[in-house]
Amino acid sequence: MEAILFASGEPVHIDRVCLALELDKETAETLLQKLGDHYAYNRRGVRLVRMDDTYQLCSAPDYADLIRKAFEIRKSAKLSQPALEVLTIIAYYQPTTRAYVDQVRGVDSSYTMSLLQERKLIEECGRLQVPGRPRLYRTTKEFLRVFHLGSLEELPEMPGIEADGQLRIGVGGAPDVPIEPEEADELPETPDAPEDAEPEDTDQVTF
Repeated sequence: MEAILFASGEPVHIDRVCLALELDKETAETLLQKLGDHYAYNRRGVRLVRMDDTYQLCSAPDYADLIRKAFEIRKSAKLSQPALEVLTIIAYYQPTTRAYVDQVRGVDSSYTMSLLQERKLIEECGRLQVPGRPRLYRTTKEFLRVFHLGSLEELPEMPGIEADGQLRIGVGGAPDVPIEPEEADELPETPDAPEDAEPEDTDQVTF
């Protein structure tokens, strides 16, 4: 398992591990948990991170400063307050549209959402079957890794969200209708004003 995870350099799906080692999913998950506990208990230089049904080796947060110094890695920019607002809305109400994000915030969010896409924290995941067929957005596995979450189920509870994690609203917001696959691009949208970014602390370096 360790060799597979190290050689990949990218998140490895549990099914791939099961296939390679001829294990059932429950056994594979148990062994991966033990491997991750071994790294943490012995304060090794690596950690095993779970993101939904994928696993990835990364550096231990304790050694982030030393790694940056060794490789002259600059800290990436912190997320601004508007970016955090948009990311929070999408994380809790996903999949949702930009129109709904704008509705909640009261301002145009196209520029902020484009920044979050560049940071690979959100991604497009289809369109609503309504007039105009607006794009739908959701968080990514990179979002889980950056915020040290194993899955979206680990997000803290937020008042106002229904039991299944979705907000039921009309045509302009989060979907309550079937979703179509992504198709042709829409016309470019007018972005809002750029925001000032602050430095962000990223404590893990993936292999």
